[in-house]
Amino acid sequence: MKSSAISRMPRPAKLAAGVGGAVGVAVLAAACSSAGSSTAASSPAASSPAAPASGAAAGGSASASGGTVITTASSSAGTVLTTSSGRAIYLWAKDTGDMSQCSGACAGAWPPVTATGTVTAAGSAKPSDLGTITRSDGTKQVTYDGHPLYFFSGDSSAGTATGQGSDSFGAKWWLVTPSGSDVTAAVSSFTAASAGSGSAPSAPASSPASSSSSAGGGWS
Repeated sequence: MKSSAISRMPRPAKLAAGVGGAVGVAVLAAACSSAGSSTAASSPAASSPAAPASGAAAGGSASASGGTVITTASSSAGTVLTTSSGRAIYLWAKDTGDMSQCSGACAGAWPPVTATGTVTAAGSAKPSDLGTITRSDGTKQVTYDGHPLYFFSGDSSAGTATGQGSDSFGAKWWLVTPSGSDVTAAVSSFTAASAGSGSAPSAPASSPASSSSSAGGGWS
């Protein structure tokens, strides 16, 4: 019936019907293609996992500073022991043998020089005189010629020795010579003794800082 109806149509009408049908097919095909593209674009790519965060599996880097270095510096009373950063080192007259008598509040004001890694000597310090003892809290304290070594919390910068001659906690605190004896002369500051003594300390402060109760003295 449909074919008969078309065959009876005038020629211009037949052409119009044919063109209209072709246009309809083209429009339908374009719509299907557009819908497929839209669906594909909106779908996430399941095969592309999220990239891991940068450094997520990386551990903290180990310190490259090495161990504790005991070196020497030049003072008005001669050569004295210091750390490689220029911090003054003391012994305490109350200690007997290689035993430390300084703990609690004393250790807060006079923190022990603790061993970090391998303890080594530089400058005029003697490697054979270096040693360590184990404190009651389990930390390793550096000794020199049998003397437990200490810092003073009041020495707030490199090159200062404001603890020299103090008699806090019942006995004198003295700087130490490379031979292991105490320095009893007055010393308030010092400078690096040689290029081999480690990092040169900074210029001493014009007016030493007052004593602090901080165990670390605010620097290392």
